[in-house]
Amino acid sequence: MPLKKSDFAHFKKRLEELRQQIMHALEGSKKEVTSPDEAKGYSQHSADEGTDDFVKNVSLQVTNKEFTILRQIDRALEKIEDGTYGTCDLSGEEIPLKRLEAIPYATMTVKAQEKFEKGLL
Repeated sequence: MPLKKSDFAHFKKRLEELRQQIMHALEGSKKEVTSPDEAKGYSQHSADEGTDDFVKNVSLQVTNKEFTILRQIDRALEKIEDGTYGTCDLSGEEIPLKRLEAIPYATMTVKAQEKFEKGLL
């Protein structure tokens, strides 16, 4: 069953809210990763430095995942604007409403997503 105009408005609002949350989180991650280490110096143990580097690396990995989701959100918002939201980018099939409720930035059906992730498409 195709999405109604009210569905488009509902998902657009959810996507915009999610986008704001991620942008806020990215801002915090950026500050954490780019801030200088005031504690570094001769008195800091090398294991502490390793832990600090590990934490920064984890923050960068999280930030990368957030950027990926942000791109997916932007793509979903584009699809809302052009009226194709809820339609799979790869197969053209309708994305089930339950999937969109769970992952509002989904642009593929589960089957197409699995094939895409396995490199079959």
